[in-house]
This record gives sequence, C-alpha cells and structure tokens, in this order.
Amino acid sequence: MRIALASLLFALLSGCVTPVVVATPPDRPVSRAAPARPAPSVAARNFVAVVERVMPHARAACREQARRARCDYAVVVDDRSGVPANAFQTLAPDGRPIVGFTLPLILEARNPDELAFILSHEAAHHIAGHIGRGQTSARTTATLAGALVALGGGNDVAIRQAQDFGAFYGARRYAKEFELEADALGAILARRAGYDPLVGIMYFQNAPDPGNRFLGTHPPNADRIATVRRVLAGR
Repeated sequence: MRIALASLLFALLSGCVTPVVVATPPDRPVSRAAPARPAPSVAARNFVAVVERVMPHARAACREQARRARCDYAVVVDDRSGVPANAFQTLAPDGRPIVGFTLPLILEARNPDELAFILSHEAAHHIAGHIGRGQTSARTTATLAGALVALGGGNDVAIRQAQDFGAFYGARRYAKEFELEADALGAILARRAGYDPLVGIMYFQNAPDPGNRFLGTHPPNADRIATVRRVLAGR
C-alpha cells in the first residue's frame, strides 16, 4: 500500500507548479489524529489538491511579507518505511524553502481541511522567518551564557557547557510562540485557499497533548485551537 500510494502521489503531482520530491525530514513529529480516515487513493488526491490550492497563496504571502526571503517553495514527501506522521519546514542548502510531509501524515488526515491547515502552518514558519529567528536566539543566548561563566572564573569546559545549554535554551525559548504564530498565519492562508481552518485545527482536538512543558517545542493543543478561533473571529 505504501509503494502504491507513493507512486500515485508522484504521478498526480508531476503536473503541479510546486515541485514535489522525496526527502528525509528533520525529526519534528506531528501528533496523531483519531481514526475515520479516507482511503489511500482519496488521501493522495486530497493532498495533491491541497498543494495546488494552498501554495500559490503561501508564495504570494511570502513575497508580500518576507521580501528578502526566497518564496519558491518545494513540497517534499518522505515515503520511507517506519517514519511517523510528521510535517516540517526547513531550508535547502541554497536557501530554498522546503515543506514536507511523511506518507503516514497524508494517510492520517481525516479531510482536506486538515491537510490544508498543516501545509499552511508549515509554509507560515518560513514567512515568519522562524528558522533564522531561532538560530539568532540560540547564538545570542549561547554567547551570553558563556560570557557569564567566564566572568565568574569558569574554565574552558564550564564555558563550553554553558554555551551548549545557552544554545539549547535559546533555540527552545520561542518554540511554542513560533508554533502559535504559524497557526495564526496558517489559518489565514488556509482560508484564502478556500479551506476551513476551524475544521483543519481539529486535527489536534483528539491528538496527544504536549502540555505546557518547560522548553517544550509545541504549545498545548487547547492554545492552538484557541489561537485559530481568535484569529478567524477578528477577521
């Protein structure tokens, strides 16, 4: 089934304006949703339709809001066996923005609105510059932590340990805030593409809740749902 779905996806996506390739994503899992999912062939067609409708709006928003960033998104599909349901945003070595899905996530989404919201959310991370902002925070905090330990008389080992922790803290410090920002902008992009973000965000209604953990990477599901409702209510 996995091979058949991958083949169907590539066949359907071959005519898309937004390139779709197979890639190995970073480990940033998306929580699993409840059952009641479409058949694999329907899921593949849903994904193709979502990519075709959402990405023009993502590119337009990128050109408008992130003027110095590249906006030629590529959408990637990871068809490796055993990978979890996952979506991610990253940058290619040449700076091209990448949005990726694993096959389990495509199969897991219960409707096109969920796929559209997740795709829009990941595209929004690039528009908001979250990778660069996170890297800047990590570098700044690492430098400050190392300097404080050095001023206190710490040796080289202690300074490096402080820098490592500072980088980790700096990278995680705004992670939950970034997720909520991407939810807010993603909701707008999904709606512009003709999907219902209130239906899409329900992907997280019954998903495992990460809670409000210190230095966690994702906010509580309730906060994400409330953010989307608040954004749409104000527009």
